Order: sequence, then C-alpha cells, then structure tokens
Amino acid sequence: MIVVAGESLVDLVPTPEGHLAPRLGGGPYNVAVAAGRLEAPVRFLSRISTDLFGDRLVERLHASNVRTELVQRGPEPTTLAVVGLADDGSARYSFYVDGTADRQVTDPGPLPDDVRAVSFGTLSLVLEPGASTYERVLWRESERGALTVLDPNIRAGLIRDPLAYRDRYDSWLPHVSLLKVSVDDARWLAELPEDAPEDDVLEVARDWVAAGPAAVVLTRGGDGLAVLTANDVIRVPPTPVTVVDTIGAGDTVQGALLAWLHHHDALSTEAVRGLDGGKWAEALSYAGAAAAITCSRAGAEPPFKRELEMT
Repeated sequence: MIVVAGESLVDLVPTPEGHLAPRLGGGPYNVAVAAGRLEAPVRFLSRISTDLFGDRLVERLHASNVRTELVQRGPEPTTLAVVGLADDGSARYSFYVDGTADRQVTDPGPLPDDVRAVSFGTLSLVLEPGASTYERVLWRESERGALTVLDPNIRAGLIRDPLAYRDRYDSWLPHVSLLKVSVDDARWLAELPEDAPEDDVLEVARDWVAAGPAAVVLTRGGDGLAVLTANDVIRVPPTPVTVVDTIGAGDTVQGALLAWLHHHDALSTEAVRGLDGGKWAEALSYAGAAAAITCSRAGAEPPFKRELEMT
C-alpha cells in the first residue's frame, strides 16, 4: 500500500474563451490520482474541506481508485490556485491559502502496517501548521523503514524565508529514499542561476544522493527524464506530444513512478537502490509516457492504466 500525503486544491485554469474553469488538483492530490488510475493501491492523507469543492475532490479520489480512510474533513475552505499559462503551455500560479482546510491536517499517528511507501511534497511541506505535521510523518515512516518519496515542487512565491526552507529541505534528505525534482527546482534549491547548465545540477544531485536518497529523478521539461544514482546517470528522451498545458505533468511522473515500483515489487529503499540502468530506463519511460498524456489535456488529468497501455 502507498500513502500520498499533502494538499488538495482547485486550480482556476484559463479557457480559450477567456474564462477561468475550476480543475481539481494540488501536487500530492494529483500524485495520488495518477497512482490510483495506474492501478497501484493508494490512500490519500490530507484534510479536505466539507465545502462543494471538497466534496468533488473526494468524489474524484474514489473515481480514481484512491482510498480515503486517512482523509480528514473540516469546515475550512478549499485552497484555490489561479493558473496563468504561457505560450508553451507552462504554468504559473497565484495561491489563496489563508485558513484553508489542508493546512489544518492533524497527525494521524503511525500509519497502517501494510503501508510500504509514503509520498510527500509541494505546499504541504511549506505552509504551517500542516508542514510540521507532515514532517513528523516523514520522520516516523522513515524510521519505520517505509520507502519515503519526496517532490519539493517549489512554489517560491509562498516561501517567505528561502534560506530557512533550504535548511529544512536539507534536514529531510537523510529521511528520503527517493527524491524527484525538476531541473528548475533543483537550481532554486541549490541557489544556482536560472540558466545554470544541467551538469551543475547533476553535481548538486550527487550531493543529495550522498545525503541519503537512493536515487534522484530529474524532470527536464522538453528534454525528458533522468535519474542519478550512486553509480550512474540514466537519461530517457521525452515522449512526443502536442502540449495543451503542463499542469500536473511532474505530479504524474511521481505517481507513475510509484505505480511502476509497485507493479515491479520494488517499493523499498533496498529495491530502489538495486535497480539497474535498464530497469531505470523502463521506469522513466513509463513515467514519461504517462506525463505526456497529462500534457495533452487541459488541467491535471493523469491517464488510466488502459489509456497508457494503448500508447
């Protein structure tokens, strides 16, 4: 069993007619939906509003094969994100987060014994008081021996103290089994220039592997995916696609990696550390193909397993 921990929200996405259409999302929420649709056993850990948006978020989890026993409900409003799209489909976000439900999550205590992997990331590790709650879950599940997976998925506009956040990120690494990070986020975390070459990013990723993770997966936009392990760098090219927007693409990579690891009985730190170059190429190609389908659609709409098998 996989647990995905973190926020859910509603993206307000521009339409061709110039309106804003509500799309259900949030980084961890999208990860859970992607993994569930790819038929991995997954539970979502979060606090979701009892408002109309919250009801729709829970309904979509159920429709995506995601279990909700660990979902808390409360009267606080749902987080909103207004999305702006560039000509290439890339997204920028403005968030409305004050007093919203996902920030008020309470510690669920030890997770069920059947949980083999826990995924974290995005706003849930930034916004208090929820960030400290999820951090405790990360520490506890790492100590228990679960596979811990992190995608920081940086939203710099919500990080009031970048230095403190970077220090906190460094403190997580010894407790993280698998790190997934975009090249742009890696540059931000390492305080590299925005145009720093990828070789500089790989040097930083080597330092991160030395700090704890068995591997670091890099999403490279139109250049595909890469993974850095203690001994190797494996790259796979992008899956060709006509991009509508990139909302949820990185989250789909995360969810698809979790699903691939489940389907290949590799949901442990030792198994991830033992993957060879061929297996990593297979895993990254699977995740990239899933993300390409998401990019071909408006909003974060990860594919179901049957759709991915048709490509």
